[in-house]
Amino acid sequence: MSNCHNLFQQHNTNISLTQGKRDKMTASKEALREKIRVWFKKNHPEYIPQFYIQGSYKMKTGIRTKDDICDLDDGVYFFRTPDVTATTLQSWVHQAVDGHTDTPAQHRKKCIRTIFAGDYEVDHPVYIKEEGKEYQLAVKDNGFENSDPKAMVDWFNSKKDANGQLLRIVKYLKSWCDHKRNKMPNGLSMTILASNAIQKFSLNSRDDISLRDVLKEIKKAMDTKFECIVPVVPKDDLFIDYDSTRKANFLNALDEFISDADKALKENNQYRASLLWRKHLGTRFPFGIDKDENASTTDQYIIGGARTSNPWGC
Repeated sequence: MSNCHNLFQQHNTNISLTQGKRDKMTASKEALREKIRVWFKKNHPEYIPQFYIQGSYKMKTGIRTKDDICDLDDGVYFFRTPDVTATTLQSWVHQAVDGHTDTPAQHRKKCIRTIFAGDYEVDHPVYIKEEGKEYQLAVKDNGFENSDPKAMVDWFNSKKDANGQLLRIVKYLKSWCDHKRNKMPNGLSMTILASNAIQKFSLNSRDDISLRDVLKEIKKAMDTKFECIVPVVPKDDLFIDYDSTRKANFLNALDEFISDADKALKENNQYRASLLWRKHLGTRFPFGIDKDENASTTDQYIIGGARTSNPWGC
């Protein structure tokens, strides 16, 4: 039985945000916050913005896509009763940040997006918090909707294990969806599905086995009911708008991943096992050692098709 735990550890490193990218994103976040503060002080001083980092960056499940793009969600909060529409409030934030980069800022349905082309994106969802009421998200052309991103972070943190395996599994699933694309589920969906799945079994010390088990639990859940319910306000179903084609695409990809994961775990050669994992996780998943379990020859590491001594000693 091939053990690819070390390869998954390397894959986690390969898809994680580098410190250099984190530093640039942090600097951009602060610069954009200052632009928003200054704009509102000048144009609408009765609206005082406050900020809260949320989403995958806050939960530490962010990845770099295969295009080397990542994102940061920085919520803009106004603690007052709004006297303008949700769309107008969003448009004000859009005016505040537009022009910060050469690429025009985007006024999306649930956020304002600033694009640092070829590098990363900073999203600004906009919230209202009235005294005694739920946090409300501004949704373009649809008003304000109850939404509590901090509660989502707290919920996820309550599911995490001491060894950080859930964090890594969520990142593996997100890299799978990024590799496959074709309208695969978004990161929040995979975070919820994985968090629910690990409650059904005991995590293995090996990431390859635990990932396979999570995939199987997700499949069981989807066979029972095709849904992904947000566990906190607004408690909506993230799969509600999936048409039959998108649903079939996800379920077929899930079946194929499970099948190859089972084969990889039964494979007695780590290189051949790694080829099966790479079908679903892409080229950033490393090649394994080309040696059968009972082989006595010196370990060889496969890099780009060439065999060299294993640089990581594993």
